[in-house]
Amino acid sequence: MLNRVVLVGRLTKDPDLRYTPNGIPVATFTLAVNRTYTNRQGDRETDFINCVVWRKQAENVANYLKKGSLAGVDGRLQTRNYEAQDGRRVYVTEVVADSVQFLEPRAVSASRESSQSFGDPFGSSQNQPKPSDDPFRNDEPFFDDGEPIDVSDDDLPF
Repeated sequence: MLNRVVLVGRLTKDPDLRYTPNGIPVATFTLAVNRTYTNRQGDRETDFINCVVWRKQAENVANYLKKGSLAGVDGRLQTRNYEAQDGRRVYVTEVVADSVQFLEPRAVSASRESSQSFGDPFGSSQNQPKPSDDPFRNDEPFFDDGEPIDVSDDDLPF
């Protein structure tokens, strides 16, 4: 049997980093992932997928990603349930990430919010090419054209 999920999308808000009672870091975030087809009106629909990542990767996600960051997630689909305070059973389906890839260079992340300084999770590299230097950059389906993601509060699942 196989349970594998691979996603590429943008964070809908800053990751939420918490620690278990044993001190293990866990971060949760939601990815906005465009569907590959358009609806009858010609608009591309978006799915909002909840993700969980543990330990050191959780701390890296919390430190280096923020709302609007482009990320790739490789993991598995998991369903859990619990009893809410009102007594009803609540089911939660989420992607438990084995790895999270930061898909934008530091310069792009920093330009998204110039008032905040971000470190480089990949090590320091002064010779990163500018996006305009890459002839294949415009062929990318998730190319950051500087436009915000068009998501209304009604579209968010939370």
